[in-house]
Amino acid sequence: MQYLYIAYQAFPCFTTFPLLVIFAKTMSTTFKFVVFIGLLITNTFQVSFSSVISTGDFSKDFSVAWSPSHVYTTADGRTRSLKLDQESGSGFASNQMFLFGQIDMQIKLVPGHSAGTVLAFYLSSDQPKRDEIDFEFLGNVSGQPYILQTNVYADGNDDREERIYLWFDPTKNFHTYSVLWNLHQIVFMVDRIPIRLYRNHADKGVAYPRWQPMSIKASLWNGDSWATRGGKDKIDWSKGPFIASFRNYKIDACPWNGNPRFCRAESSTNWWNKERYTTLTSTQRRWFKWVRLHHMIYDYCQDNKRFQNNLPKECSLPKY
Repeated sequence: MQYLYIAYQAFPCFTTFPLLVIFAKTMSTTFKFVVFIGLLITNTFQVSFSSVISTGDFSKDFSVAWSPSHVYTTADGRTRSLKLDQESGSGFASNQMFLFGQIDMQIKLVPGHSAGTVLAFYLSSDQPKRDEIDFEFLGNVSGQPYILQTNVYADGNDDREERIYLWFDPTKNFHTYSVLWNLHQIVFMVDRIPIRLYRNHADKGVAYPRWQPMSIKASLWNGDSWATRGGKDKIDWSKGPFIASFRNYKIDACPWNGNPRFCRAESSTNWWNKERYTTLTSTQRRWFKWVRLHHMIYDYCQDNKRFQNNLPKECSLPKY
């Protein structure tokens, strides 16, 4: 019997549905039928696309927030680049704010000797006690692996950094960096692989971003006081300008209209609030454990010295 291999990455929304592969044989011909079983695939497409509010055009969905002369957007609006030089860094931000959903962005990082640079892709509420969900890519000396730092601010408190080495060269091609944010969990993903979880344990006194809407932001800036080897490797401006590029983003999220109950409700458009997104699937858990085992280099929940043997409460609570 021959087996049919299904590439789930092409259709990530199908990974939660059972898959039935039926082989029927007649005389000399083998017929292969693939049947996707769910509530209905048609309904799946409706859920997936009806909640996508992005146009794919940076000029329509985002505004330049910092140094317009250092932000370049292609004529069709599909690709945007940020530049850092001795004059300035640069950044952009979404025109709307959101409360829960999934944000995907394809990014190609600063190539070559990028020590001291920081590229941030994040969600932020911009309030005095702000909530924030961060990807921070820390520049490196040529030949060294890129470090991805993630962080979560909740009610103005951070100190929740984790760091991993990326298992590929993120400067050669575009890769997809995603955040799934709902009432139950925040999942950081790289090419659909979950690299970090932050669970909602608000009922146990752990702060969780659940009330403040956030905008989507990106910035490229000088972080050489801390970013590479604790600030030992400074930016070599002779290697600049430093450029990072963005494309193929998707905003599948709840636009803020002033009423959090609308975004917190379970509905056909708020698919991220459904039961199956309250935790990772078994396959996602295996990938998550692989990342933690082979690529993690710092976890605040293991830094007893920093917290003087009084680790944050969430460190002793379940991630799933």
